[in-house]
Amino acid sequence: MPESVPVRCPACRREHRYTAPSYPCVCGAPVTPPLDPAGTPTAVTHRVWDEEWIGVRCASCDRLDQWPHPELGCPCGTLLRIPVAEADGRSAPPAGPPHPIPTAPPRGETPPRRAFQPVTIRTARDAVTAAALYLRWLGYEDIRRADQRPPSGIGLAARGLLAQVDPTVRPAALRDVECLWLTAMTESSACVYFSLAGYDTDARTCADSLGMPLFVLDLTGTPQPVNTVADDLDAAGA
Repeated sequence: MPESVPVRCPACRREHRYTAPSYPCVCGAPVTPPLDPAGTPTAVTHRVWDEEWIGVRCASCDRLDQWPHPELGCPCGTLLRIPVAEADGRSAPPAGPPHPIPTAPPRGETPPRRAFQPVTIRTARDAVTAAALYLRWLGYEDIRRADQRPPSGIGLAARGLLAQVDPTVRPAALRDVECLWLTAMTESSACVYFSLAGYDTDARTCADSLGMPLFVLDLTGTPQPVNTVADDLDAAGA
């Protein structure tokens, strides 16, 4: 079962019980950030990208991936960052037999991808997490914050790819699509756009002409392809 620890808000002193979320490793096993029951939660006053992600190692296949740092919203309005144990990224060994590690497919065959396991979107940060998980599921590696900040939304980068996540309630416009494409061209990268509110007609027409995949993030955290190139990317992966 996911780990649970008591948490006291440093602002209002209210007591909470926090259960760590689980994320799907590429091997199919659940990965849960190891919480530190002796640690003290801290209030998040400003966002720093390096502090938003932690390395957690899968207990089944030993793969180390980056996952969102555990956080809890107190009813008083304070956002709490939950302390984690073993900062080197190694989680405790499994209590029972490990999940079997998938064997390599015969030469010439492509292994089937597991079904994408989304995270529910409640905040802008959840939207970024959902997009990052989806890109990892597609096969992109080393997902990180993009070096250049886009005019709107959040930029993500992976090897050979630049992605933009727009968590606002405004449909992405033509300028948003053009700016992403121009930035990706300067970095010799492909690009993909994720939006919560969809796209206006000019943005979709431009993306089609540029061959840019467009996705809409529904509130379940599952990206839905908007155009043909997005359908192709969803089906074939990176």
